[in-house]
Amino acid sequence: MSVSNLLLLLSIFTLFSVQAFSAQFLDGFLPNGNFEEQPKPINIKKTVLKGKFALPKWEINGTVEYIHGGPQPGGMYFAVAHGVHAVRLGNDASISQTIPVKKGSLYALTFGASRTCAQEEVLRVSVPPARGDLPLQTLYSSDGGDTYAWGFRATSNSAKVIFHNPGVQEDPACGPLLDAVAIKELFPPMPTRVNMVKNGGFEEGPHRFKNSTNGVLLPPKQEDAASPLPGWIIESLKAVKFIDSLHFKVPSGFAAVELVAGRESAIAQILRTIPGKSYQLSFTIGDAKNGCHGSMVVEAFAANDKFKVPFESTGKGGFKTATFKFKATAARTRLTFYSSFYHTRVDDFGSLCGPVVDEVKVLPLRV
Repeated sequence: MSVSNLLLLLSIFTLFSVQAFSAQFLDGFLPNGNFEEQPKPINIKKTVLKGKFALPKWEINGTVEYIHGGPQPGGMYFAVAHGVHAVRLGNDASISQTIPVKKGSLYALTFGASRTCAQEEVLRVSVPPARGDLPLQTLYSSDGGDTYAWGFRATSNSAKVIFHNPGVQEDPACGPLLDAVAIKELFPPMPTRVNMVKNGGFEEGPHRFKNSTNGVLLPPKQEDAASPLPGWIIESLKAVKFIDSLHFKVPSGFAAVELVAGRESAIAQILRTIPGKSYQLSFTIGDAKNGCHGSMVVEAFAANDKFKVPFESTGKGGFKTATFKFKATAARTRLTFYSSFYHTRVDDFGSLCGPVVDEVKVLPLRV
């Protein structure tokens, strides 16, 4: 083989190797996503980071503090659930990082976030041109270690991930706390011959931190096109929780959804249907074996039909399956679920919880 042919083969191999590396599957922390790679002493004064690149692997703008979890001067306490260190974003401050992604692919960011003061705080997450504002006023767990997920679809082969505090608080010591950031590429399931519902078992979802026992909160107002729970719309005022079988009781498979904020916590999906045709809807409800107890009711809506499924929970992981029929009135039918009541854990009244929904299935009925 000639030298020219060898060089040609080498260049082709190198090209494909670079493409494969740049388009690798993502499921884990961003570079220094847990903030445990500390800044150099010259780049920090007390807790305030000095310089645009003072935080390794990140770019900062505005006043950003590098925080050690636990008691703070002045009597405050910062919960850092996913390690030892975190960052606090001051007024109009942000941190960002650019990562390689696959154009057109769906991704979910998973991150630990909490407010540091009683004032209303918002964390703005963006991967331009997409962005979302996460209200942090509601604490879903009493220890403050809430974990969120936010979805986006890549518009190019690189994505700039930005976390920004858009607020201007009177107290400069306030501002959202960010303690871990991970990313996962998602593969949205499609309807099948045995189930018209996409991702009806909730198996495809965001990255879950191994040491997190609180589940992952899916913020409201996320459309199905870029939802961190593929196929589903988070259409409520409050978040719903994505839970796994490692830390919770899940009726089937590895994951499910917990409706943690009553009627303010809802999920929906739009199905392709035939007007006038009848369909069968089935789904499983229960409790996550997390101490969530009491009389639970899950309400389901499909076309003009409404269904209520009661469940008496003892907080020990029971569940049951319900089946209903509905008739489509249009070519698109919205399927919606929410919890009728609010619940808290029997051992922790500061932690919101609720009924678990899993194994959602819809099939056309034969005449």
